[in-house]
Amino acid sequence: MFDTRIAILVRDDLPMWQRLNVTAFLATGIAGAAPDAMGAPYVDATGHRYASLCGQPILIFASSLEGLQAARRIGVERDMLMAPYVFPMFSTGHDEANRQAFLAEDVDNMDLVGLALRGSKKAIDKATKGLRLHP
Repeated sequence: MFDTRIAILVRDDLPMWQRLNVTAFLATGIAGAAPDAMGAPYVDATGHRYASLCGQPILIFASSLEGLQAARRIGVERDMLMAPYVFPMFSTGHDEANRQAFLAEDVDNMDLVGLALRGSKKAIDKATKGLRLHP
């Protein structure tokens, strides 16, 4: 039904509040970069208009740091749309500081706590191979 898939990978050793926080931020990254993934706005029976939601399913996976790093490498190789979240971003207070924290990361050994990917079914399956859906 969909030409693409969206997967959000979240590190499995984080407290639950951090997992949820990372998932929320990563979902907005994909939505912002792929407006075609968004559905139509919602309207209730009184005509009150609400925001649009993503028009396709989003799969959430639990992952180790190594799994996140492997998925990022595959995402780069396959030129997938990606939204990253690294551990130092938890201690920043605003978006510009987040970008600076991300820029300071060692590209070959990022301390990823989350990664959102959007790509073909085949590419997403390869990037998430061996990972389990988040419980």
